[in-house]
Amino acid sequence: MADAGQVSRRGAVRVGVFLGGGASVVSTVAIGQVWAACDVGVNSAANSFTLLLLAPLLWFATAIPLAVLYGVVARRHRRLALAAALLLAVCCAWFLVTWLGVLDSYPDPVCPGNVPPWWPGFIPAS
Repeated sequence: MADAGQVSRRGAVRVGVFLGGGASVVSTVAIGQVWAACDVGVNSAANSFTLLLLAPLLWFATAIPLAVLYGVVARRHRRLALAAALLLAVCCAWFLVTWLGVLDSYPDPVCPGNVPPWWPGFIPAS
């Protein structure tokens, strides 16, 4: 029988992998949509290949902090840990999209400020 620390570690890894994967997929798709709307890059094939290589890196970059957060907070309160991990996943996805997707230095007349027209105004993009 496993002790409580071992079960919490497995649960933290599961939460990190699941929520990190979701945040990675959402970020990758949103970055692709921003690049397509603002005509960023050489062509769609080059952008798709870049995003294909970037997706696993985004997954690891989000899964590790999520697993650590869940593992630390779950020792006290599991529901609070899940809510905190979900909030962190949303924040990570927003950060990755605004950091990698909205390129401030890219000259583009299609999107003013490199923010696509479909981007909600109440969500900051830079």
